[in-house]
Amino acid sequence: MKSQDRAALRRTFRRHRRALSPELQLHHSIAVARHFFAAGLAWRASTVGLYIANDGELDLAPLAARLRAAGKRVALPVIRSTPGRTPLLEFYRWDAHARLQRNRYGIPEPAPGAAFVPALGLDLLLVPLVAFDHHGTRLGMGAGYYDRFLGALAPGLRPRIVGVAHEVQRSATALPAAPWDVPLDGILTERGWQRLRG
Repeated sequence: MKSQDRAALRRTFRRHRRALSPELQLHHSIAVARHFFAAGLAWRASTVGLYIANDGELDLAPLAARLRAAGKRVALPVIRSTPGRTPLLEFYRWDAHARLQRNRYGIPEPAPGAAFVPALGLDLLLVPLVAFDHHGTRLGMGAGYYDRFLGALAPGLRPRIVGVAHEVQRSATALPAAPWDVPLDGILTERGWQRLRG
């Protein structure tokens, strides 16, 4: 599929999630936190990577609070730039009162001084997305941060990868997949948990 077709899909699905009212957004966030624990996703995960919502993404703040209350470690991505190299994701501990700063995209991320969490230290990774399909294909924003982060790890060493979204982001038809795309193991929406692979 051409890049302009992927761009058109992104515009369509971003419009869907942005159209959700604040009340529905909150309802979905609380429902996802409930479904996460009901599905047992926390049982074998001591460290969970997640994200701070932006641009209509499903807000994981209620889930983060419940994870901390359950004694789990929570980590957030930081975009790390090195001159002459492609920017990469790294994960850092996110405590309840940790200081955050906005990155180049205006998204809050842990400020310097937060504890580094190595990729192999993540048991479960909750990833944002623009759209997903029943094959586990995830359409992201197009920068490739998550695919590069996960692609650097052997499949057997990757954390469990769970996409988090509103149901309006589910594509009824198969989404285009590039060779470097890392598929989702499952999807979590306001309707519940769905295993997609394995």
